[in-house]
Amino acid sequence: MGESPTLRQLGEFAVIDRLVRGRRQPVEVAVGPGDDAAVVAAGDGRAVVSTDVLVQDRHFRLDWSTPHDVGRKAIAQNAADIEAMGGRAVAFVAGFGAPGETPTAQVDELVDGLWEEAQRLGAGIVGGDLVSCPQWVLSVTVLGDLDGRAPVLRSGATAGSTVAVAGDLGRSAAGYALWHNDIAGFDELRRRHLVPRPPYGQGAVAAVAGAQAMIDVSDGLIADLGHVADASGVGIELFRAGLAADHDALVDAGAAAGADPWSWVLSGGEDHALAACFAGAVPDGWRVIGRVLDGPARLLVDGEPWRGNAGWQSFGQ
Repeated sequence: MGESPTLRQLGEFAVIDRLVRGRRQPVEVAVGPGDDAAVVAAGDGRAVVSTDVLVQDRHFRLDWSTPHDVGRKAIAQNAADIEAMGGRAVAFVAGFGAPGETPTAQVDELVDGLWEEAQRLGAGIVGGDLVSCPQWVLSVTVLGDLDGRAPVLRSGATAGSTVAVAGDLGRSAAGYALWHNDIAGFDELRRRHLVPRPPYGQGAVAAVAGAQAMIDVSDGLIADLGHVADASGVGIELFRAGLAADHDALVDAGAAAGADPWSWVLSGGEDHALAACFAGAVPDGWRVIGRVLDGPARLLVDGEPWRGNAGWQSFGQ
């Protein structure tokens, strides 16, 4: 196999053609890549939209992640935002910046990752842009459909409701600590930091079950449920007993890294689990982790304020 041409050698339009040729789009895509803009059907007349930007050495490292991993992560974290509104992802638009010397084989691998994760959702990638940049930067925007339901906001939680979660907590933070401290083993946890596993489909399940409020756990459980408490004007109390399975799964890694697994469970981000508040029964696929209290807005753990790190701060870490 010969050496891969670089982005500069191949040129923007030839690269874009390689990235979109032969890909299958979902039925909602009326016009895909190839024109000035795509056309995507919004089933009930509304579109749910979210965007994320990933910057090399800030949100991913290419000595840890493959380009395929980076592509999957970019799609997963965007899709989780749509899930948190009670919707389903339909189409993605991706902008990518990289040095001109980047081998196109790496970009092919990145895009394969984008498409693999998108098609796990039955979604497609309908367009984007390619620019020269000193380092890798990947910006992804997702369009979603609510399928006729009202969006689930952060502001609807009421006192007396149950707090539940779908998905795992603390795995990505544990994996980061293992990578950062060059601790071998724990392959599954290390992998979970590189490619998150949102509980796809559970956002719609929660919406159908009457979820009052919901959020993607991207910055940490304490931080994100704090947003729900603030938006709803309520208190939220978490129970360690409901989070024991997450804690117990991380005990050995915590010992190896010299860290408290509770800090990963309660304030570790990037697992992209979903947390929601339910006035009625909690649906299958969800587990109870706490309750909603009367205001003022605050976050408690087993009745006490959490004294540790609350979670990720974009400009503080």
